[in-house]
Parts: sequence; structure tokens; C-alpha cells
Amino acid sequence: MEREETGLTIGDVAARTGLTVPTLRAWEQRYGFPVPSRSTSGHRRYQERDVAALEQLLRDREAGLSLSAAMSRARTAVVATAPTVFAGLRARHPELVLHVLTKGAMHVVSRAIEDECLAAGSATLAIGSFQHERFFRASERRWRDIARTADTTIAMADFPTERHRTGRPIEVSVPSTSAAMREWSVVCDGPSAAAVVAGWEQPTTGRVADRRRRFEAIWSTDASVVREASGIALAIAASHSTRPLPTTVDQLPPVHDDPSATVRRTTAIANRIVAALA
Repeated sequence: MEREETGLTIGDVAARTGLTVPTLRAWEQRYGFPVPSRSTSGHRRYQERDVAALEQLLRDREAGLSLSAAMSRARTAVVATAPTVFAGLRARHPELVLHVLTKGAMHVVSRAIEDECLAAGSATLAIGSFQHERFFRASERRWRDIARTADTTIAMADFPTERHRTGRPIEVSVPSTSAAMREWSVVCDGPSAAAVVAGWEQPTTGRVADRRRRFEAIWSTDASVVREASGIALAIAASHSTRPLPTTVDQLPPVHDDPSATVRRTTAIANRIVAALA
């Protein structure tokens, strides 16, 4: 019988690493690692890099590292290889529906997530990739509002200098050579608000009017997917920052979610999108 999708089952990973299936499930729920993709029927699917990361985690534990320290190293090793949030989520979650959106549509979805993040008032992390400084400045007032309630707020763009100011988003300067310069993303991660949209700008052969820009985009309100997006975005920001960031992915609270909470978030954001388009 053929597997419905490529990848390793949770039983395969347990057999390869010596870990039990309940342990793998518990680690995913409590620590957000390892985070598998899902088949069309909802079954977990893992990749070879997940096995390698788990094997390294076990070696670190044998060497004397605490579980949290070994988990942090393993998680960092996985997410650090993703050049953008979009690329990382696409690789690990092929079940996420891909949309080709105009700049206007990306703006509407981003605003809906930002508004829901503000309405929740309890985000642990909010991080956005704006490409260019002028795009961030156009939304700076909103992101300052988010920074007043979120524990950590970060904006990435081609800022001339990096800025860390109390009560405002941290401005991380991204060089023109970075893959992140083609990404538009918004991540809101918290106990009452979890959502991500990530778009990769399609290349063009010549000058294109700003309103005609197109993005291949994915979005999710699944708390585990959002946590993975947080890890990728934090790794990218940390790689460009000249100073330590105040938050690392292992410092984020454990992922606790249920299907009803995901449905409520999805419905709330979808309603905001529909209202904006009406």
C-alpha cells in the first residue's frame, strides 16, 4: 500500500530515534518541536532533517545538556536553514493552500491579522517583514500600537540603521542580498492570537506599477504552524541584527490550542477580510 504523501510517519521517526510515539506527540504539544507537516487526511509526516535534529538532541542530552537547552539547539538548527518564512512553511506544510495575491489583497489580509493581534491584546511576539522602509513607515502607527501590548515586536526592512527603542518595534536592517527582501510577512504569536501570512513577491522582467505587484502567499491560524513561523522569522531577524534580540523561540510559552480556538481565530480574521472587501 502506497503512502498518501511523501514523508515519514510518527512511527517511522520513533523507530529511527528510539523515542516513543507519546513522547514525540508530547514534545510537539509542549515545545513546538518537532513540528510535522500534515497529509491530506491529517496524519503527521516528518522529513529526514527532523530525524537528524532529534538524533542531535539525544546526543546533546547524553552530553549533559538539559532537555530545554537541547530542544532549543535542535529547533534552531531546523528553522535556521529557511531563508524566508514563506519558504520554510511551504517546505514543511505543503497542505497550506497557495494563493497568488495582488498587493492590495496582501494588504487586506495583513491588516486583518494585525487587527486581530491588537484586539487580543496579549501577543507574545509580533514580527513583520516589510521589504522596504517606506512600507513600514506607512504602517508604523499600527505597529507602535501592537508594540504597546506585545512582549516583543520586530520589523524587518532595508532600514539604514538598526533601532531598539522602548515601546516601539525593533527595526532590524536587512541587506539587499537577503532572500527576506522579497518577502512580505506578518506573524502574530500569543495565547489568544496566533496567525501568519507570508508572501513571496513574484519576479518580473521590467518595472511594474506598485499596485500590480503579485505575491505567492500562504496563511494559517494553526498555533503550531504559527509557532514555526515565529522560529523562522526570529532566526532571520537574529542573523541580521547587530544586537541580541529580547526573545528567542525557546522562550515563547508552550503551544496550547484546540480546534475550536483555531476555528474562532480563522472566522474572526476571515470576517475582517470580507468586511474590508465589502
